Amino acid sequence: MARRLIAAALYGGGAIGLVAVGLAGLLLTEAKIAEVRLDALKGEPPRADGLYGGAFASPGSTPLVLVVLGDSTAAGFGVDRGRDTPGALLAAGIASITERPVRLRVAAANGAASDDLEGQLDTVLRAEPTPDIALVMVGVNDIAKRIKPADSARMLGGTVRRLRAAGAQVVVGTCPDLGVVEPLQLPLRSLAQQAGRRLAAAQAAAVQQEGGHAVALAGLGPEFAHRPEMFASDRYHPSPLGYQTAAIALLPAMCTALGSWPQEK
Repeated sequence: MARRLIAAALYGGGAIGLVAVGLAGLLLTEAKIAEVRLDALKGEPPRADGLYGGAFASPGSTPLVLVVLGDSTAAGFGVDRGRDTPGALLAAGIASITERPVRLRVAAANGAASDDLEGQLDTVLRAEPTPDIALVMVGVNDIAKRIKPADSARMLGGTVRRLRAAGAQVVVGTCPDLGVVEPLQLPLRSLAQQAGRRLAAAQAAAVQQEGGHAVALAGLGPEFAHRPEMFASDRYHPSPLGYQTAAIALLPAMCTALGSWPQEK
């Protein structure tokens, strides 16, 4: 990931694309250091599909259907138990507020970027043709794969449009703050942070244009900065506590989209 981020930074236009040779050498060195410092996790995210919140359900209530698309953070990579993944946390939270059970289906996968969303959505709609609500979390791999922000936003917008056409409310957690990944040293960390901010802005505009709800996960940067307990052992993906923090930020938007968030009197 570190090497791909630096390649993306050097590939970009403007000031980043015109990096001097000396600075480019420094960035490549920092990328190699980060590659050593980032301990690689193995395996796949835990499975989380299933029914949640039966204990909260009113008698005779039908399940809401929640689908999750996106990358490894959407899938919950970095935790050992399915109940600690963002999809499971949000399914339980939605069930407790709506007093309806929630059926969760996760199509998100490690390494996915915005160009993988269409295939994930095809898979999910075959199993759940009329989802009630969808969560999409994607972005970091778009930067690493050097996908232009405009192209990423266009593909994300198309996914939101298809989900809305299927009757789903859609909440998108935009690209997180890469400036909190401490194994990425300065100035590489700063370049990654700037790229993430540009992508998040493009994502938010595309999501809102298609009738979705964008949540700026980069706003959680201060919650994660200098707090190793928020990260898994690779110091890159969130820990159970990190995913809980993200779920708390996403839950109001999801329940508001469903018309179920408690209103102040």
